[in-house]
Order: sequence, then C-alpha cells, then structure tokens
Amino acid sequence: MSATSTQVGELARRSLVRTLRQPASIIPSLLFPLVFLALNSGGLGSATRIPDFPTDSYLAFFIAAPFVQAALFATMGAGTDVAKDVQTGFVSRLALTPTRGNALLFGQLAGVLAVSLFSSLTFLVVGLVAGVTFESGLPGMVVIMVLATLIGIALSSIGVMLGMRSGSGEAVQGMFPLFFVFLFLSSLTMPRPLIEQDWFRTIATYNPVSYLLEAIRSLVITGWDGRALALGFGIAIALVAVSVFGASRAVRMRWTRT
Repeated sequence: MSATSTQVGELARRSLVRTLRQPASIIPSLLFPLVFLALNSGGLGSATRIPDFPTDSYLAFFIAAPFVQAALFATMGAGTDVAKDVQTGFVSRLALTPTRGNALLFGQLAGVLAVSLFSSLTFLVVGLVAGVTFESGLPGMVVIMVLATLIGIALSSIGVMLGMRSGSGEAVQGMFPLFFVFLFLSSLTMPRPLIEQDWFRTIATYNPVSYLLEAIRSLVITGWDGRALALGFGIAIALVAVSVFGASRAVRMRWTRT
C-alpha cells in the first residue's frame, strides 16, 4: 500500500507539473467558460421575464454552466496527455517497472483534481464579483466545489479511457463535439419545464447533464433543494464509478499488451 501510494504521488506530481508547464492546457478551461458565461448572460437576460422563470438574474441561472464546461476541457486534457504518454512510449517503459497500472490512472486523476478545484474556485470568485448571490451561502459554495470536482473526475476518467484505448490525441479530441452536444441538449439555457419543444424537453429530461447543472443551480438560486442535490450527486457518483472502472480496464488492457 505504501509503494502504491508513493507511485500515485509521484505520477500525480508529474501530471500537475506537466499541466502547469503548459498554460495553454489551463487557460482554455478557464477562459472559454467565462466568455461563454458573459455572452449568454448578456444575450439571454430577457429570458428572466418568462413567467415562472426561477430567478430575475440570468447570470445566477447560467453560473452553473462553467463548472460543467470546465470538466469537458479537463476530459480532453487528461485524455490527450495519456495518449501522448502512449505515443511517446512512456506507458511502455512504465509497464516494465514495478509500477501498478492503476497508479498511472489515479496519478493522472489527482492532477485533474487540483486543476478542477482551482477552476471551481475561480468561477465562484467571478460569480461573487459579478454580483451573484449564492442562496446556500458559504457551505453551498463548498458543496458546489465538491460536486464540480466529482464531475471533473468522472469526465476525466472517460478521457483517460479514450486515451489509453486509442493512443491518439486526435481521437480523444474528436470526441469533444459529442460531449458538447450532451451539454447543449440539456437544461443549460432554460429550465426543463419551460422548454416548449417536446422533443427537446424529452431529451433534456433523459440527459444526465441536466441534473448536474440543476444541482449546482439549486445551490445558487434556491438554497438547499434535497431532490436536486440527491439527483446531481447520485448521477455524479454513478458516473465516477462507471468511468473509473472503464478507465481502469483500459489501463490494464494497455499494460497487458505492453
């Protein structure tokens, strides 16, 4: 156990240092969600005049989006980094050492965890500066960071799985539009009950991303909504379990082939 912890620690440090040495891998996950937030909160502000809209501030409604969007960028970053490790032969050399395969997985996820926490804190600060009132207070902000971190780990594990299986950064990046489709076909810009198109509302209802957004959104607008939080955390934890299992299998298969 001590040896495994040491391996995870060293690989996590490598993942974090590599990320910090490549600002281009951090800036998009912060800049694009914030630009997206500014554009949508400014352009869709009139939506708050729709009857039964949950708040009079579209910024408060849309502030949940950057947390999920940043997780999508983390997915691409984690997957691309792992694919590079496969292409450069690092994984092959690592497999010849006593290092366990899952140490690479959890080391990579530890680096993602640090970036996710930093991103979440940045979005919270930007929201406060912009005038967003978090109805759940400071404890709710902490819960938002925890949920955003779970989402980041879940999606990053999918990225690791894709990177391990394909060994191609291009293949991982090719999945980015598909993830964005899931984001846009959710309750991203409008509460599900207010979506007029039946087909769109049906897709958003079955789309798990909607419930991740709504859990974060509830902590901003409502305060403490047990049902929204239970659905959001339940889906996030389920995604973590499934994606980490899939990534672990992909790592073992790569280790075996090596």
